[in-house]
Amino acid sequence: MFMKTFGWSMTVSAVALVVAFLYGGVSGLVLCAILGILEVSLSFDNAVINARILERMSAFWQRIFLTVGVLIAVVGMRILFPLLIVGVTANLNPVQAIDLALQKGDIATEGSYANLLHHAHPMIAAFGGFFLLMIFLDFIFEERDLHWLGFLERPLAKVGKLNGASLIVALIALLVVSGLSGGQTEVIFAGVFGLTAYLLVNALGDFFDVDDDGDVDADDAILAASKKAGPNGVVKAVGKAAFMLFIYLEVIDASFSFDGVIGAFAITSDPIIIALGLGLIGALFVRSLTVFLVRQGTLDEYEYLDHGAHWAIGALAVILLVTIGIEVNEVITGLIGVVFILGSFLSSVRRNKRTDAPTADELQLTH
Repeated sequence: MFMKTFGWSMTVSAVALVVAFLYGGVSGLVLCAILGILEVSLSFDNAVINARILERMSAFWQRIFLTVGVLIAVVGMRILFPLLIVGVTANLNPVQAIDLALQKGDIATEGSYANLLHHAHPMIAAFGGFFLLMIFLDFIFEERDLHWLGFLERPLAKVGKLNGASLIVALIALLVVSGLSGGQTEVIFAGVFGLTAYLLVNALGDFFDVDDDGDVDADDAILAASKKAGPNGVVKAVGKAAFMLFIYLEVIDASFSFDGVIGAFAITSDPIIIALGLGLIGALFVRSLTVFLVRQGTLDEYEYLDHGAHWAIGALAVILLVTIGIEVNEVITGLIGVVFILGSFLSSVRRNKRTDAPTADELQLTH
């Protein structure tokens, strides 16, 4: 099962490392490997969220996410997105942006590809930060029977009874971010765009209501993604509902990739090495991990993983927003998601042991 799921990722990763070596020698090989590890470490929470939603989709749309979705993740977010940002920021056409990307120059070099992308970071962080913040708030403000960090989740669920609580908190955060950015119009606009993108995906889920032919609303499926469902009780979304879930997943994936793309330029400004490390190694391994979680039923077996992933999303959202005005070390960004996922996994293991342990009455019956 492990090799069947991860075999193709390992093969592609080996090819990527060989290409990196041929392109940049030992230095290129090492940098490519570091970027791959960076992307995977940053994306454990992403894989958990993707898996919970992916299991709601039909087999056809799961394949679309794992094929077309990979193409979007690798080519779109790891190659074209930085070029687009640099092109817009520096008023360059695509050819000029590519030419600039292939020139040498680190973040400290004024006018370099890495430098221009670094200056665009506040806008990127505002969009991704607010989109992820809304995902976290909608999860944490929802009333549920199972709690992981109960001392926080129970009172927050009570706050969630206030109509529009998520949006109210997000708008307050936008005012704080405005202060961090010194009132930059571009940053405020990017934050509003992130909020709008999230609300639009949910609104479109209501618009594509296809209950007449048995499909599930995208909005309903998104909400159900935060709830436990057994392997035999999962309702599969197809048609328009599945398409909306696909769009939702791609936007989530893009939001998660922002920190990796920006962080990569602290390691190297070479777009070829970044594409090989973040895209062909990192993004593909995350997809394989997502499939593994779905096929193994891991999220249903370890029930707190959903909670850990959403707390990691909340932490990442806050970090992205903080980096608009304050520099945060990439190590913190990479480790915080791992800490939440690992903590929720260990809590799930302890809970399963308590649940499986025989009661006093059962022990008496055995004697």
